[in-house]
Formats: sequence, C-alpha cells, structure tokens
Amino acid sequence: MWTMSENVLEAIFIKRSQQRKKTSPLNYKERWFILTRDKLSYYDYDPDKGKRKGLRGYIDLDRIKCVETVQTEPNCPQERMHAFQVIYDEGPLYIFAKSEEVRAQWIKKLKAMVRFNKDLMQKYHPCFWIDGMWLCCQQEVKQAVGCKVLDGKNGFTSKTSRRGSRKPLPPTPSEMPVRPLPPQPHKAEAPCVGMSVIAQYNHPAMMPQDLELREDEEYTILEMSDQNWWRARDKYGNEGYIPSNYVVETANGLERYDWFCKNTNRSQAEKLLKTENKDGGFLVRDSSKPGKYTVSLFSKGGGEAGGICKHYNICTTAKGQFYLAEKHNYCTIPELINYHQHNAAGMFSRLKHIVSNRARPPSTAGLGYDMWELDPSCLTFIRVLGTGQFGVVQYGKWKGQHDVAIKMIKAGCMSEEEFIEEAKIMMKLHHENLVQLYGVCTKQSSIYIVTEFLSNGCLLTYLREGLRQHPTSVQLLEMCKDVSEGMAYLESKQYIHRDLAARNCLVDGNGTVKVADFGLSRYVLDDEYTSSAGSKFPVRWSPPEVLLYCRFSSKSDIWAYGVLMWEVYTLGRLPYDRLNNNEIVDQVSRGLRLYRPQMACEKVYSIMSSCWLDKADERPTFQELVFTVQDLLYELQ
Repeated sequence: MWTMSENVLEAIFIKRSQQRKKTSPLNYKERWFILTRDKLSYYDYDPDKGKRKGLRGYIDLDRIKCVETVQTEPNCPQERMHAFQVIYDEGPLYIFAKSEEVRAQWIKKLKAMVRFNKDLMQKYHPCFWIDGMWLCCQQEVKQAVGCKVLDGKNGFTSKTSRRGSRKPLPPTPSEMPVRPLPPQPHKAEAPCVGMSVIAQYNHPAMMPQDLELREDEEYTILEMSDQNWWRARDKYGNEGYIPSNYVVETANGLERYDWFCKNTNRSQAEKLLKTENKDGGFLVRDSSKPGKYTVSLFSKGGGEAGGICKHYNICTTAKGQFYLAEKHNYCTIPELINYHQHNAAGMFSRLKHIVSNRARPPSTAGLGYDMWELDPSCLTFIRVLGTGQFGVVQYGKWKGQHDVAIKMIKAGCMSEEEFIEEAKIMMKLHHENLVQLYGVCTKQSSIYIVTEFLSNGCLLTYLREGLRQHPTSVQLLEMCKDVSEGMAYLESKQYIHRDLAARNCLVDGNGTVKVADFGLSRYVLDDEYTSSAGSKFPVRWSPPEVLLYCRFSSKSDIWAYGVLMWEVYTLGRLPYDRLNNNEIVDQVSRGLRLYRPQMACEKVYSIMSSCWLDKADERPTFQELVFTVQDLLYELQ
C-alpha cells in the first residue's frame, strides 16, 4: 500500500509568475518541483547549496483540469524552450523543463494521475496568457474557453470509446460529440502561504496544537504541508492548526456569501426553501453541470399549495459576463445577485430573502491535526444506533462537542493489527461524499472506530422507511450521483471498497448520501459473506470475476455500484431475492442480470447495465459514470 506522501517525481524547473493582474510584471524563477500522489508542490531552491528551501505553493491533483505543452514564444531564451502548462481552477501554471525528454515524462505522468478528475477540459489554449490576452486567439478573458480541442478528456481516449456501440453501455463523455464549453464562472483562488482567509464556521481548539476559528474573522496562512490542516495565525497573534475546509480566501470566492450553498443539489435546495417558507426566498448552488451555478427561488404564489420552487441557470456571455435575464449582464456573480435582489427582471420574483445552509459545517479530516489515536475517556456514549457486522454502533460526543458514531468492535470479528495500520491512511481520505474516519481507540480490550455521525442513518433503511413522500426520479438519481462522486474519489486514490452496497452508505440531515466502510471488508471475520467456494465477499453485489476467482478491482466496485443503483430505484429491495447464494454464483456467471426497476427509465437502466458487462475492462470508470449521471440529471431537470 502506498503512502500519500510518497514522491513520484522531482525536478528543478523554471516557473513563470501567474500574472493574476494584467499589469503584473512577469518573472521567471527556479523552483524545486515535487509530485506526490495527491499534489504538485514547488519550493524555493538554493542553487549554491543545491538544497530545497521553503514551500512556495502547491496544487491538489484533483483540482487539475488539463496538462499540455505550450507553444514556444518568439525569440525565447534556450532555457524556456520546453514549456508545459498545468491548468487548474486558478488558471494555467507555466513550467519550463530543461529538455524535451523531461517535459514528456512529467506530462505523461501528470496526465495519468489526473485522468479521473471531475472537471477535465475539452478545449485549451495552446499559447501563453500574457498582459491580459491569450496569444493564440486574442481573447481577453482569462477564463475564456480554449481555442484548441483536446483528443478526449485531458488528451486521453478512454477504453469505452474504442468498444464500438455494444449495448446496453450508455455513451460516455469521450464517445459524445465534443461540445464547445461556455466560459467558466470565476472560482475562488486557492489560499497560499501568506494569504489571508476568512473563517466560514466556528471551530473550537480541541487539542493544544489547534487554533480556534471564529466565524467571519480573518486569519493568515503560515504553512500548508498537510492539505486538510493548515497552520494559521489569528489577529491576536495566536498560532495553530485549522481545518482547511472551514476557511475561504479573503478577496474571492462565492463561499464568503451566505446565499451560496455549496454541494447542495436541486432536491435539497427545494427542501431548504420550503422549510424556510418565505416568499422570494433564494439561494445559489452548484449546478449539476460542473463549473456552473443555479439560482433556486421560492414563491408562495403560482397557484400551488405549499408554494413553488423555480431554478434559473446562471448563464455567461461570450465576454465572460454573467446573467439571469438577457441585457442584465454583470462581471461577477455577487454583482448579479445584488441586482436581482432589487429587480425581478424576468424571474417570477425578485430575490427577497437569503436562505442558507451555513449552519451545517462540513466534516473535518480527523478531529485535530495529525491525530488518529483518540482517548476513549473523551467519548460520551449517548444511544445505540444499531448492530453492524463489526458489533454495536453508538451515537456519541467527543469532548462533549463533536457528534460522532462509535463502532465498538466485538472480539474475534476483525483482524485488528492490520486494520490499525490501514486506519492511518484512511484518515487522510477526505471527500464530501465519504463518511469521514475521525480516529480509533486501540488501547483497551475492544477497539473503537470513531467516524462522522449522519443523522438519517443507513441508506438502505432510509430507502425503505425514511423517505417521507414518494421520491422523484431526480431525487433518486441525485442519491446515485452522490455515491458515484465519492467512489470516483476513492478510484482516483487507487482505493478499492470491496463492499459497496446501500447498507454501507449513510445519509446526512440534508439528504446527502456518503459512502461508508470503504476497505473494511478485508478485515472482517464473518460467515455472512461466505460463498460456496469458501471465500468471503458480498455475493449479491459481486461480479463473475469475484464469484469465480476472487479478483477484486475498481471494476468489481463498478459492478456493485450498478447493484446499488438497483437498490435505490427499488427503494431497498434485496437483489435476486428469490435465489440463494449458490444459485446466484451459478446464474450470474451464466449471464443472469437484475431486471429494470419500475421507477427506472431506460436511460437509468442502461447505466446500471453498463456496470454489469461480463468483461471487467469494458465497464466504465467511476469518473465516466459521474459524467454520465450528471448529463442525465441535467436532462431530467
């Protein structure tokens, strides 16, 4: 198993300044670049001593949208002949290699490591951005869509695009006609060392090395060596570690505004607005199309009991301006929202009342910086939630403040020593659609696994009992989208779940689905999953290569995801409910597949069926599934 700090490549490159302002002078400096499995970092370099010095900045690999060469500038010096660009949400980072061989090596490795990313580009700019203009197409908007088409996402052609039209596999993004992308909405620049950030949530200092966060106060970033916990200083001079997902860069970012509800889907937005029940209540959320935003608006008029919600996509002009109604264009989204707070201008109401989900802070990667072993005396047990494959699960509090779920591992059901080593790696896995592992308690007779607590409990129970009204097709597909995005993150980290099913997903108070218990099945000592051959795995969720040969991979997780989708669209029915395990092994190996659920349209069933292809390498990746589900969700909306 790899460690997340393992260096993949290192080299001394020349880095060009990013010229965030049109008038900023360009400079070129030698930096020591280090590529690990989760980030590209660059450091000061002392050529006299040949030593690396302080960290100057980094890019998380999951933020990268494109890696490509850059055409050489006229009359450029020899040391800048071999340029390449790493494009992420701030724009392009220009890097100059010392030879064509080194450039090709880094581009190949970077492309391979980001090929599953969520928002890869279809078009890019082959020339430099200089003095407020793209040299290739003379566009004057830095976020303007590229002028050269890539061959497939990020220059990769997926396996699925070479398979032909075998049914029932749905088209993946690489098979679909390349559509020109609109100018991307402006995104927040990522904080870097020395920059000021604002806290979006309160966060107490739970450990001596932590720094307390107070909502809306300003902090200075001092160190970013850990992507989840940054060292910062407050205005009183106190220093310590803060959770990186609780702050936003001071000058930019929609996250600063109470009306922006990040990671909120259509169904959740409607629930928030109807609960608030204010005429003209509104929020801004991420669209189902990556990189775009939607205004959700509630009105008590319209002739519908309980009011009506409408959703308006924020559009962009060719010059990169934003609008909801034509002829009312603004350079930024906050300016656009401010205008429509005073003018309806084509919508069925002006934006009268801000509705926010800011009261629900996100989970943190652990309960403190570099802390995975927890003191059991800090845990308060409040009530039993249920009994799982490892033992009793309880709801509790850590230090009387943090809601947590505590799995109390019963003796003899888990390979404990191996799991403890794995837990140190699992702690670093952090995504909004994964249940966060906070830590473990190992210094008593029974191991405790402490995780994020989700108030709506197990997805399987939620499907069977927790939905208060008949779910819409959009709501069900949003659940599937949540799971696909969490699994795509695990896939990008080369992590195999091995036991993906509705029973191993949880639902938070906002209706977001999160994947739980990833990787834990390897440490289970339980007869529940035993097949006729004696191997241990969840038979009803397993593909032929697992049933026959115990070959686990990300593609066996894909098969299980198709079965999970079937669970969602049957509201929690047992797959192959008329067959026992031995019959399932025999019949699935011979070609038996689950039927189309009544609530699933043909397009949804085609996604399920694509997960159940006989040959593992012909099944889509999770990132391809994310694109496909997003497109269908956009179509249904």
